[in-house]
Amino acid sequence: MQQGIASPFPIQSATLPDTLAGRDVLGRGRTGSGKTLAFALPVVARLAGLVPSAGKLADRTRAGRPRALILAPTRELAGQILATVEPLARVVGLRVTTIYGGVSQHRQVQELRRGVDIVVATPGRLEDLMAQGHVHLDDVAITVLDEADHMADLGFLPGVTRILAATPAEGQRMMFSATLDAGVDKLVRRFLSRPLVHSVDPEESPVAAMTHHVLLVEDAAQKREIIRILAGGSARRLLFTRTKHQARKLARELTADGVPAVELHGNLSQNARERGLKAFVDGEVRVMVATDIAARGIHVDEVDLVVHVDPPAEHKAYLHRSGRTARAGHEGDVVTLVLPEQRRDFQAVARAAKITARPTATTPSDGHLLALAGVRAELVAPEKAPQAAARRGAPDPAPGRSSQRRGPAPRHQSDSRPVAGRTARPRGRQRTAA
Repeated sequence: MQQGIASPFPIQSATLPDTLAGRDVLGRGRTGSGKTLAFALPVVARLAGLVPSAGKLADRTRAGRPRALILAPTRELAGQILATVEPLARVVGLRVTTIYGGVSQHRQVQELRRGVDIVVATPGRLEDLMAQGHVHLDDVAITVLDEADHMADLGFLPGVTRILAATPAEGQRMMFSATLDAGVDKLVRRFLSRPLVHSVDPEESPVAAMTHHVLLVEDAAQKREIIRILAGGSARRLLFTRTKHQARKLARELTADGVPAVELHGNLSQNARERGLKAFVDGEVRVMVATDIAARGIHVDEVDLVVHVDPPAEHKAYLHRSGRTARAGHEGDVVTLVLPEQRRDFQAVARAAKITARPTATTPSDGHLLALAGVRAELVAPEKAPQAAARRGAPDPAPGRSSQRRGPAPRHQSDSRPVAGRTARPRGRQRTAA
């Protein structure tokens, strides 16, 4: 597989000798540090018999009994992991599928019955299929938990604990994350055997290549104009809002103003989310407006600018949002727009995140704002925007609408945030909760 990688990233160099040898590993590296490939390589190599076997591995994959399990907190991240693992697995004849909620389980059950070597799953749907008897974890020899701290933040640890307990105790277990806090330590003590800890970055440090800018704006009207200027550049940029409604409204306002933008948040249909993310990744649209759903697990190269349209409520969210730029050694700018009533709260966030950027009073005509926006792109008539036709054909579900089963939903169902996988792509239009 050719990905243009000339040399391994530090997290890969640090962990691969141990993971290929079958050791339990706890790895921490900053966002964009190459953690996915760091665990994808040993999973594929060990299952394919490319390295000397350490521990018991099933000789073949049986129906409903995968030999490796990779857990992710969101559907987006599951899809990104699949995009890394599947090409490697295909070369050596291994089968991979994704399991996540928010879509029909029929395709997922069919794949399991045919037999898959590696399952990439979110906890909620995986537990559902386990309870229905469609998947058993008796043969899992390698388990990976990606973004372990995010699992804890989202309240998934009870489900993750039950899943790990269903895998053989003698199997290899790996945990990778940007930070190793919250309830992760409990999982480590219970499920990892003499783990080797590899930390290639300070736990709370922002990405060094980022340049942080704090822009003080006078009022909402001035803020709207500044957003239009920042969004109007020719490079790829990601704008974060606090709520789903704000993300939808801003994306459509920008598109109406001649700056095509896609939205990403939990109230979109499955197909709409896939189309929007694909348009952004492929470069058809250079602006994405998102909630914190895109703060982690969305790996898009060459995002030159991240804009905190609404300052995040806490410092970890700031760092994870900001980490969508300056990835894999590239530079990037991070802008936070701060209204007068938000200044005190953001000062606390900035201190916790160790951001020392000096706040700058800004108006739409300031030269430093135009420099941040970069080369202006040509305006596009709204009806000619790449996503316009698709949006008209697939309206979003109303907030709160869901096709999930009725009754109170357990908290783990909120892990349903899909990016379609190769072997688990749903047919037709699906609605999603959250």
